Amino acid sequence: MNSNVRPDSMARITTKELADKFIAEQVAAVREQVGDKKVLLALSGGVDSSVVAALLIKAIGKQLVCVHVNHGLMRKGESEQVIEVFGKELDANLIYVDATDRFLGLLQGIADPEMKRKIIGGEFIKVFDEEAGKLEGISFLAQGTIYPDILESDGVKAHHNVGGLPEDMEFQLVEPVKLLYKDEVRVVGEALGLPHTMVYRQPFPGPGLGVRCLGAITRDRLHALREADAILREEFEKSSLAEKVWQYFIAVPDMTAVGVIDGKRLDGWCAIIRAVNTTDAMTATIEEIPYELLHRITARITSEVKGISRVLMDITPKPVGTIEFE
Repeated sequence: MNSNVRPDSMARITTKELADKFIAEQVAAVREQVGDKKVLLALSGGVDSSVVAALLIKAIGKQLVCVHVNHGLMRKGESEQVIEVFGKELDANLIYVDATDRFLGLLQGIADPEMKRKIIGGEFIKVFDEEAGKLEGISFLAQGTIYPDILESDGVKAHHNVGGLPEDMEFQLVEPVKLLYKDEVRVVGEALGLPHTMVYRQPFPGPGLGVRCLGAITRDRLHALREADAILREEFEKSSLAEKVWQYFIAVPDMTAVGVIDGKRLDGWCAIIRAVNTTDAMTATIEEIPYELLHRITARITSEVKGISRVLMDITPKPVGTIEFE
């Protein structure tokens, strides 16, 4: 039987009891596959890689080596959460690489979205390859492949780590959640004890905020974007919209608009709110956010985030507009 085909008899994992059964089966399978060898995992902090990391830590402990690369384009607090959960709480064998300066240096002055993607993806591969080259005794590569990846891209988890992983890495793959759908991965993640905020983390593009800081990225505008996005997420959490809306975020274009702050003229950036609902990401509808909440978000962003003078709302469904701006 093809190991990449989900059996018709496989029950949907919807409860903790079913998740615990799945975890026990995969722990045994991983131990049998890996033995006393080491496993390498690129830990992005996303749902899939985080669940795989927690499962493998349960199965083989310190034999798992996690590498988290901070490319400087993460949302506020995300790398810190990875360090807290995996480095401290789960006592993982975690290598943290802060490559912020390296990535932002390469991106300086680059406005074309596809060029930005290629730079971010290509550099990620280089950084990960460099870290892997420092390690000895690695025989396996773990990946957060899930079943839709197999159905949609022949099992290649290329998008998982921005641009895929080095092609010359001759490792055997460990993919313990490859037959699960995203909702099942979340149930397994909670059963493993991961924080709810991590397990229900929104879809986040591999290039991160690099495709939401529209045009050529500058450090000050990237900082403003990160802070404004954090405010949006905080207010959605308070208003019980965080899990109702499929994806919501701030984008900040490379343009300014006149504003007045503290009685003084300011040529500031615009923060654009986008909030959409979808089932398959092929089409998307706009979430109608209550005006009271919009007013509160606007007031906070314009008063708390340096450099932003206006808050706008994107109400374009897909089609015509794509979910991301770039």
